[in-house]
Amino acid sequence: QLHLVESGGGSVQPGGSLRLSCTASGFTLAHYAIGWFRQAPGREREGVSCISRTDGTTYYAHSVKGRFTISRDNATNTVVLQMNSLKPEDTAVYYCAAEAVTTVQTMCEWPDPKFQYWGQGTRVTVSS
Repeated sequence: QLHLVESGGGSVQPGGSLRLSCTASGFTLAHYAIGWFRQAPGREREGVSCISRTDGTTYYAHSVKGRFTISRDNATNTVVLQMNSLKPEDTAVYYCAAEAVTTVQTMCEWPDPKFQYWGQGTRVTVSS
């Protein structure tokens, strides 16, 4: 069965850190561009960070630039989103998606329910 699974969400105080993982089952993540997206209550899903399939090009939303880092671990078939200096406005359900044919900017700026794979999401809560 082919699917993505997110993990690593939880509750943290402002200024804290979390490390989200996106792991694939049944297919190889290195063959896909991977994106992290988030959706807060009452808001549309937005792109957070994406990494290309080919040369490692990355894209970050302006709101997370300098605080979040996306990276691949091909040995474990995982893409990691390291989130530092978390803010209450980072509170959301975070999803990862995989798409073979796209650019990182297109993927992140235009989240598409038709991306080839989506995970079920992991909740992040930033609160004091």
